[in-house]
Amino acid sequence: MSIALVILAAGKGTRMNSDLPKVLHPIANAPMLAHAMQAGAALAPERVVVVAGHGFDAVQSAAKDFDEDAIVVEQKEQNGTAHAVDVCRDALQDFDGDVIVLFGDTPFVRAETLESMVAAKAQNAVVVLGFEAADPGKYGRLIMSGDQLDQIVEFADATDEERAVTFCNSGVMLADRETLFSLIDDITPNNAQSEYYLTDVAGLARARGLGVTAVACEESETLGINSRTHLAAAEAVFQARERQALMDLGVTLQQPDTVMLSFDTVVGRDTLIEPNVYFGPGVTVESGTRIRAFSHLEGCHVSRGAVVGPYARLRPGAELSENVHVGNFVEIKNAEVGEGTKVNHLSYIGDATLGAGTNIGAGTITCNYDGVMKHHTNIGDNAFIGSNTMLVAPVSVGNEAMTGSGSVITKDVPEAALAISRAEQQTKPGVARKLFEMLKKKKQKRALETK
Repeated sequence: MSIALVILAAGKGTRMNSDLPKVLHPIANAPMLAHAMQAGAALAPERVVVVAGHGFDAVQSAAKDFDEDAIVVEQKEQNGTAHAVDVCRDALQDFDGDVIVLFGDTPFVRAETLESMVAAKAQNAVVVLGFEAADPGKYGRLIMSGDQLDQIVEFADATDEERAVTFCNSGVMLADRETLFSLIDDITPNNAQSEYYLTDVAGLARARGLGVTAVACEESETLGINSRTHLAAAEAVFQARERQALMDLGVTLQQPDTVMLSFDTVVGRDTLIEPNVYFGPGVTVESGTRIRAFSHLEGCHVSRGAVVGPYARLRPGAELSENVHVGNFVEIKNAEVGEGTKVNHLSYIGDATLGAGTNIGAGTITCNYDGVMKHHTNIGDNAFIGSNTMLVAPVSVGNEAMTGSGSVITKDVPEAALAISRAEQQTKPGVARKLFEMLKKKKQKRALETK
């Protein structure tokens, strides 16, 4: 049966103490809303509806960035979770299938868990996601009779006996569209908060004689985020989970706790990642590479056999071919580096194309910016760029060409040519000694004047 996602993302998040809507606070360099949408995307939904309220325009933009076909509806007044789902009624009017309700501030529900809910739906009208809580606190309780869910009781409305139950409600729910909205029509705000609770759907369905069940997941999947402390805890959960996933896939992390990953980081097997490496968004590292300590990668692609770092920075658009070496204090931005090329020391390569087998000497800079426009540098195969060369773009250096150390290259260098551009050295015998003596006398005079 077709699936539609409804993602509730209207909350302001007062405890975040922020102008940013709660669901847009980032985890692993992506809004928590994107994490929720990504989990639901595994079900290949026919339709995605996001309910926004506070910061509507910003939430809509973030949702569209992840899925341009997402429908974003506005909940102008927040009268409870059932009301939030109800504002999706028109967006789903012509949809014939199951609706799964997720929460934008509960980003870690796994795709496998959602698939288990879909499987359980085959025998039930309504499926709820629950978890065994180590500390049930103020979670809503799932009151079960065998494998059937009798009702969901909010903590504020629960009896002492019901509060003793440790099987708790995550809020995630699955039902077909017609049943879901029919049950919502019967919900009344008869509770301590005077709100329309989606949780009432379970009891109302049972009263109609419909099958209602609960699928259990790990408590970590249901982590809700309401404060900066929760946000930090969520980041830790994500990082721990993704580090373990990489190691399970055959990646070596020498000190796992020091490696920071993004929501979309891809690393191939037999890669070795040294301590204190940061992966920003949009990084793909192929198999058999080595990312050395204290390197920072973002928006780049690293091919098989490459070595990056230590202390290297790869910025968006960096494309490293196989067996490239990028060494300490090297920055590469929007540049293609050919197979086997080495940029080993203290260099900046930006807006450039480097051929295969080329060597870039220490202190080389592609001078790509004139204050208004960016310009491109082309360096051919098997070229040798001498240390401290300034390549003033736009400029090209041909195959097997060479530049002398300390040169400022402003004109194209033909294939196999040597280009040297530096001031003529002048040597003046004895002048260094005289200059030092003069400077020492000045220093002594200043010291006496300050006494």
